[in-house]
Amino acid sequence: MTTQFSPNQNSTDSVLALTSAQQEALRDACGRIAPTWPLDELIAVNPWWEMRDQPIEAVSAKLSALSQVHCVMPKSYFQEVWMESLKPEHLERAIAESGQDCSVELLVKYLLEDDEYTHWHNVSDFVDSGPNRKYKMAWRDEITHQISQFCADFFRHKDYKDSYANTYSGLYSEWLATTRQDKGIEILMVEDGLTEKFLDLPETSEALLAQAFSELHVKESNLADYAHALLLDVNGWASWVAYLNWQDGLDGKENRLMLDFLAIRVAWEWVLWRHQKDNDRGVFNELKVLWAHQMNILPRLIETHQAAQAKAWLWQRAAEMAYQESLFQQLASVEQAQRSADQPRLQAAFCIDVRSEVMRRALEAQSSDIETFGFAGFFGLPIEYHPVGADLSRPQLPGLLKASIKVRPMVDDLKVKSIQDKLNFKARWSEWSYAPPAAFSMVESTGLLYAFKMLRNSLFPADHQHPVNNLPATDAYEMTESGEALTLEQKVNLAAGILHAMGLDKNLAQTVLLVGHGSSSCNNPHAAGLDCGACGGQTGEINVRVLSYLLNQPEVRAGLVDKGIRIPDNTQFVAAMHNTTTDEFTCWGLVDAENTIQHWLSRAGELARQERAVRLGVDSADKRLMHQTIKRRAKDWSQVRPEWGLSNNASFIVAPRYRTKGLDLNGRAFLHDYDWQEDEDRSLLTLIMTAPMVVTNWINLQYYASVCDNYIYGSGNKVLHNVVDGCIGVFEGNGGDLRIGLPMQSLHNGNQWMHEPLRLSVFIDAPREAIEQVSQQHEVVRQLIDNQWLYCFRWDRNGDIERYSNNQWVKASGGE
Repeated sequence: MTTQFSPNQNSTDSVLALTSAQQEALRDACGRIAPTWPLDELIAVNPWWEMRDQPIEAVSAKLSALSQVHCVMPKSYFQEVWMESLKPEHLERAIAESGQDCSVELLVKYLLEDDEYTHWHNVSDFVDSGPNRKYKMAWRDEITHQISQFCADFFRHKDYKDSYANTYSGLYSEWLATTRQDKGIEILMVEDGLTEKFLDLPETSEALLAQAFSELHVKESNLADYAHALLLDVNGWASWVAYLNWQDGLDGKENRLMLDFLAIRVAWEWVLWRHQKDNDRGVFNELKVLWAHQMNILPRLIETHQAAQAKAWLWQRAAEMAYQESLFQQLASVEQAQRSADQPRLQAAFCIDVRSEVMRRALEAQSSDIETFGFAGFFGLPIEYHPVGADLSRPQLPGLLKASIKVRPMVDDLKVKSIQDKLNFKARWSEWSYAPPAAFSMVESTGLLYAFKMLRNSLFPADHQHPVNNLPATDAYEMTESGEALTLEQKVNLAAGILHAMGLDKNLAQTVLLVGHGSSSCNNPHAAGLDCGACGGQTGEINVRVLSYLLNQPEVRAGLVDKGIRIPDNTQFVAAMHNTTTDEFTCWGLVDAENTIQHWLSRAGELARQERAVRLGVDSADKRLMHQTIKRRAKDWSQVRPEWGLSNNASFIVAPRYRTKGLDLNGRAFLHDYDWQEDEDRSLLTLIMTAPMVVTNWINLQYYASVCDNYIYGSGNKVLHNVVDGCIGVFEGNGGDLRIGLPMQSLHNGNQWMHEPLRLSVFIDAPREAIEQVSQQHEVVRQLIDNQWLYCFRWDRNGDIERYSNNQWVKASGGE
């Protein structure tokens, strides 16, 4: 059906309406943009998530054609790795797998050839290429800057945690009102009469879109791709709008922000089209011809890009085969063992984060009485955290999920009042110091104090103080659901499900460490991205403290007996934190009379630091000096590389720990414990493949995309970052688009890439039919596997490895 408009609108508003086919095409285009999370809840996101229903190579070709986006590394990169990590046999295997008529010689020759294909041009691009724009500011830059500055102002007036579905104020209408009053654009761009074109625009986004597409002669068959190309022009802010829509979607709501945002970008196209028509008919006639021509050839243009990229994807597949081959050899070398039946002295459950692989290996090396486990870092708690003395709530679970339980520390009223007074004082100081009207008076009044503070932080740096994490936590927590306290039965069911999923429902040790993780860095807007993604970009402290409190309650333990889980009387659950920057541990409530466990943790930290020091460029000869150097990096406000985070991640292994114990996986593998023999109904495998596997895909492809195209999917040089409204995101410099993804300093050490861009290789120890069943029953899983957004391998108990894709199994051991 068409969209209707009231008769009292601007005279141009009632001429046309969007057809149902156009509306569907616009929904398609608006749905292609993946969300980006705010800085204080920063989690990794697969930027192509909303296009996972298509093969990655097809998505790559379309994005390249529409906006010169790079989804595969340039030829210069493959020239570097050729005959190093990547050998002729890897190329041969990639060619054989693809079935293409190609050879190693042709692929090598391809690296020396120049690319000779064009791409889609928006109206603004054509106008920029005109003779009268030669010495003027580019329209592409001005459009991006104007939209970006408007969005920064618009969104700072509303809490992003609120819904845009019910309390919506028009994004398009406010932009239109603002732009009509802005005389500076006409002056800056040296274009007389430009302001009048904005006065003539329709008052509603639907009317604007309908009439613009009509006058621009946009074919319905090309509409989705054209709209997508326009959104990619301002992909950063489009991703923020997608996030706001994502949050409403978790509550079953829908907002229209993306359609309004698209209308703003289309409005610029239409304004420039009309302006050229009225001011330079000769240039406009050329514009019409070029525009009509590319509108006709758009499908062929995309096909051209796909054909041109075919060899690049063979190089990419060969690089992935080189890594997989080395991992196949490692996995095949594992000696078969079984979990010991004796009660271990220590068990430690870590997040599946790749940084935990290094620490788990180091800890296990301390004694045969130590077992480690890998589990998603939120430890199965669907919680949001309400700190003491504050009104905010903070999700402590993956961004894919919505919290159902609220957690508050149990603190007496007097202490709460004291904390609130301190927070109010800090808030007033912050409001005064950052408010634009007070900026100059604040600097004049306190400038010397800030100079002293900078000097002190440079010479005698202190640990970074997170404003929420440093609020008092406790050893006891109030847990509520829908405003009601959890019943004992609910607590027992929650505890039983978590213990079973973690494999900790039998043979428990005397001490069970629940190890969350977080990072330490200073002056780092992207600090949350180094914390636990499974905890919503927060540290895992709250999750492990809440879970240890829950599992240590006598009444919960008594209730677990009826569930078939008997926790020994001498078993103590201890909350612990692993600082991934300094590789230090913090434990709460640990009873260790002989200091044995503390010694193990301390020694494991030393080994982990030694291993990581190599990548950080820190001298590891003197252990004490190395430790001091790493700790100082975490406090240094000028340090742009406090740690490497999850860089170089490449695989996700789902198997019992005894199957990988002793292997040095170089901090590149996510490790999730799973024993299919303890999972009769396949519920645990379903959970792993639909949640942790998806999260690791997001992490993997954010790093991949940020390397392949840091301009579109990365945030550039962090030295130039300016934070937008405290937490929305960053600008690189004082303007341009909102920057998303990872900064270059998180990926490159100044000489070489520290992340090798490879798609995730998933290895699952489970029967064939179990993997097939999960894939067939869950469309998201099937799309990720069949469209090659990741690789799915089965690693059986005999050591054989086979790949699953498109309902087929192909032997992979020893190379494909």
